[in-house]
Amino acid sequence: MIKNAVVGQSGGPTAAINATLAGVIENCLKSQNIGTLYGAVHGIDGLLKENLINLNDIFEDKSNIELLKVTPSSYLGSCRYRLKEEQIDDVFSVFKKYNIGYFFYIGGNDSMDTVAKLSQKAEEYGVKVIGVPKTIDNDLYGTDHCPGFGSASKYIATSVMEVTRDCTCYDLNSVTIIEIMGRNAGWLTAASALARCNGNTTPDLIYLPERPFIIDNFINDVKKKIDEKHSIVVAISEGIRDEKGNYISEQSAAFKDDSFGHGQLGGAGKTLEEIIKNTLHCKARSIEINLLQRCAAHMLSATDINLSVDIGNAAVDAATDGKSCVMMAYRHKSAAPFETDIIAAPIAGIANAENKVPDEYISKDGNDITDKFIEYAKPLIQGEVATPMSDGLPLHLIRK
Repeated sequence: MIKNAVVGQSGGPTAAINATLAGVIENCLKSQNIGTLYGAVHGIDGLLKENLINLNDIFEDKSNIELLKVTPSSYLGSCRYRLKEEQIDDVFSVFKKYNIGYFFYIGGNDSMDTVAKLSQKAEEYGVKVIGVPKTIDNDLYGTDHCPGFGSASKYIATSVMEVTRDCTCYDLNSVTIIEIMGRNAGWLTAASALARCNGNTTPDLIYLPERPFIIDNFINDVKKKIDEKHSIVVAISEGIRDEKGNYISEQSAAFKDDSFGHGQLGGAGKTLEEIIKNTLHCKARSIEINLLQRCAAHMLSATDINLSVDIGNAAVDAATDGKSCVMMAYRHKSAAPFETDIIAAPIAGIANAENKVPDEYISKDGNDITDKFIEYAKPLIQGEVATPMSDGLPLHLIRK
């Protein structure tokens, strides 16, 4: 029996989440088992409010799918909404009303929590529930990497290279601190080390939240590097914490909790900038890359985009083959040439778990990363994506 499908996007957007959406759309439109594909505007929150749009009509024009692949952010809109246990039946009531047999949810850790909750009653209601990963943080458990991480890493490494050219042109002692996203996992900050390719030597120091951040050690590390080369670049995760587990950024007035109880970070770089000025009395400045690392579609990794489309396609194949209560995941087979399989992993072992940077990727002193991380990350940033342009600027697919 032909059933309809619905797809939603949730959590922080990325430059590749729409490529995954495009993969879902492509395969749903081809499927003989799926009738209408609906898009849930603003994720599970929009689904509960029956804020649905018919994607068959929009993407009947195949050129829209191609443009969607290179459009940053979440085309369907996103949300940060924690589904309550008492709302699970409400979601399935909406599914019944619209004859939904397949639900695809593209998102990160909190989104997989939603998939896990719906999986409790998926079989009872006869709906295939599939989680599809995305997060630049690369911290989803159960997959060897996450869609969006490769493109964000490519942008971060490029930005560090460009900042280095600028801040090292003067013959004076200076410290440039680059604050990079990463609450509990330092994957993105570790990716700054990719800037050392092509003859570059920065960042000089790298600090991840996986290790306690000790201020005195930091000052000593910076002083040693300044003595060696005068102008240095330091990469830090926004989520670095002291020995007691307190965020360095908690010293900022901007620190507060979001709706999931997560601290809204930012300000660690500024805090360390002031510490350097007051202790080493040299020029110091901080740069917070912030949203740019997740929306910079002009610096896409072709590997990332192609694999993001593939995992969206694979999600539809898995659902129509009868799989449910799973998250699609990558399993790396080889690094050179880079090869990966896509599997369906049980959601029960994934939701509410966190994949942090392993010890073997972090230096003994905790102020750098190892070559093993470079071997892992470099394949994910390979290849460039042509950006469609008009009037000298990129074209995006914008939901009306």
